[in-house]
Amino acid sequence: MTLSLKEKYYEQGFVVVPGLLLPEHLEALEAACKRVIARTRSGEWPHRRTVGRQFPPYGDGDPDSWGVQHLMHPDLDEPAFARWYTSDVVVNVVKSLLGCQEDDLQMELFNLLINPTSNSFALRWHRDDVRENASEEEERDALNVRHHGIQWNTYAFPLISRATPLRFNTRALRTDSCLYVVPGSHKSPRTPEQRAHSCTLDPPKDPLAMPGAVQVTLQPGETVFYNNNILHCATYSPNEPRITLHACMGEVRGGPDRARNILQHGLQWMKEARFAETLDERGKKMLERIVRLQESVDGDVGYSLAN
Repeated sequence: MTLSLKEKYYEQGFVVVPGLLLPEHLEALEAACKRVIARTRSGEWPHRRTVGRQFPPYGDGDPDSWGVQHLMHPDLDEPAFARWYTSDVVVNVVKSLLGCQEDDLQMELFNLLINPTSNSFALRWHRDDVRENASEEEERDALNVRHHGIQWNTYAFPLISRATPLRFNTRALRTDSCLYVVPGSHKSPRTPEQRAHSCTLDPPKDPLAMPGAVQVTLQPGETVFYNNNILHCATYSPNEPRITLHACMGEVRGGPDRARNILQHGLQWMKEARFAETLDERGKKMLERIVRLQESVDGDVGYSLAN
């Protein structure tokens, strides 16, 4: 029996979906990505993922970057990102995989993963909202909480880098193979062997040494949707250009259980009226729901993981 995308997602913890970068979005996303990468590399845009820091807070300790934060921020003035994030093609897949209605969806994070320019970099094996030193019982309890959200990587390069047909054909051989996951690990605690590969702050020398690990390879235009608490890690090379849209969306049923994992990235700017003015009606409703989540949380939410 062939499993549906939703069944595969819940069974494996991830699923690859093609075709989310439609022609009507592609040209504007191309120009926007080029501009925000240039502004980040020049130091003009301060909200970035810094080489040497795997998780928030990212700080400013190294001039090299492996990501651009807050693509929908009004100071970037790049409306193409919000238009794609709230588009039918994205929202319909999210609703299908989460099994929810549009009125349940809340706006969350939208960032860009890029290659460093000077240094190789890697993220250790982790779950996004479970500490590496959690006991088996703590890990089991955390995994039993349904967080009502989903995140994804959409590999936009080289689709957004095709000045001529020849250039496109030459670069189309490239793939995004940065992500590694352990299928099914979102449903159960680590085995002793898996714990040995993921109990420190150090990235792996060989990601495939993790028992059960597979490398996720995306062709240009493909998207991997994955559970944020699946065991996963990633590698970044300065020799492999990367332009990968990285986002997540939640639903209101997650309530405070989603707060720390999302709000730790610093989303106070979403409360500004000028941000709402950049959104369509669907986006404004999604924004209202994440603002309500922010206002329901008292004080500092802290950080999910240690650097």
